[in-house]
Amino acid sequence: MVGQSFGTTSAAAGTARAVATGALAGAAGTVVMTAFQRLVEMPLTGRRESYEPANMVQRLTGWQPRSPRHRRRLNYAAHFGVGAGWGAAHGAISGLTGLRGQRAVAAVFGLLWPADVLGVAALGVHEPPWRWTATETAVDFADKLVLAQATGLLFDRVTRSRPD
Repeated sequence: MVGQSFGTTSAAAGTARAVATGALAGAAGTVVMTAFQRLVEMPLTGRRESYEPANMVQRLTGWQPRSPRHRRRLNYAAHFGVGAGWGAAHGAISGLTGLRGQRAVAAVFGLLWPADVLGVAALGVHEPPWRWTATETAVDFADKLVLAQATGLLFDRVTRSRPD
């Protein structure tokens, strides 16, 4: 177990290590999700590339990219930032609770997917989820579930091979 409380320095260090490991697993999980989107989901649905991550950063910071190329770079940076954030949350939950495998994935997904959906709606970046079509809901759910599964698998693989 990585650490279950902040009561000791070693537990806090273990949790910090789990969060950092989770962030890296989340960035790698984003690669898996992006491959899934490009190779499976987008060809099936006909959906074009989403600029929701860039729109979110622009809404939060007020920053406007100078060109379409800069906007695309911002989109990728934000896309991977969101994935790293999901991974950091996975690491924190696993580190504090000792959850691993599908239990950890379910806990993280159950907390983060609704927060993600409601957060982008609250920022005005996307319609509220009750206005989404069934396809939009299924696509977002599937994409984020792939992210959560890949992140969890990578996190578990790395932490299992590393002594605490």
